[in-house]
Amino acid sequence: MAGRSGGRAEATPPPSHNAGERALRIGVLAIQGDFGAHRHALARLGAEAVEIRRPQELDGLDGLVIPGGESTTIRMGLETYALEQPLRDFVSGGRPVFGTCAGLIVLGRAHLGLIDIETKRNAYGRQVRSFESDVVVEGLGDESLRAVFIRGPWIEAVGGDVEVLAELDGRPVVARQGNVLVAAFHPELTDDLRLHASFLALAGAEQNNGRLPASRRSGPGKDEVPA
Repeated sequence: MAGRSGGRAEATPPPSHNAGERALRIGVLAIQGDFGAHRHALARLGAEAVEIRRPQELDGLDGLVIPGGESTTIRMGLETYALEQPLRDFVSGGRPVFGTCAGLIVLGRAHLGLIDIETKRNAYGRQVRSFESDVVVEGLGDESLRAVFIRGPWIEAVGGDVEVLAELDGRPVVARQGNVLVAAFHPELTDDLRLHASFLALAGAEQNNGRLPASRRSGPGKDEVPA
């Protein structure tokens, strides 16, 4: 399904940075999943997209994408490479993270606890029941976004600080809490780049705000969810 536009004119990608400013440097967690498609989408928007597998590779990033794939495999990879606490520090230091499909699950309460949501794995069925649907995402204009669901989760419950940005059949499928954005589908598999662009806008805002150096950041505890 890569490169599909859902029958719409391709969305015009806004620039990820202003003239004279450096390009945003965005990491894509490359443990498992279709991280290459996310890199391509981010690059089309003018970002410098790099693959991330080790804690030290988080240094100098303006944001991070955790792609879809298999959430258990991704979580095991985070443990193997000792990335769990560095990711918590990354978020508590103000840098945004965007989780799609399995990335949404990994960021939720049951795993990293970086967004206050409960999720259900494979909520729409196995891969043979993959489908596409139009969803309207708050903040992306009136035109719907074509969402590709492949063994997609849904959000079963949200905390009070979580903003639901889109629903499908009454279930939240896009949400945000502070600098953490999640989607239950695969926005990297269409030509509509608006959701990636909104994530880059978060990263650009944090870049302009002047974050603390990495050495002075302190992340939430294991069971804390940052506001």
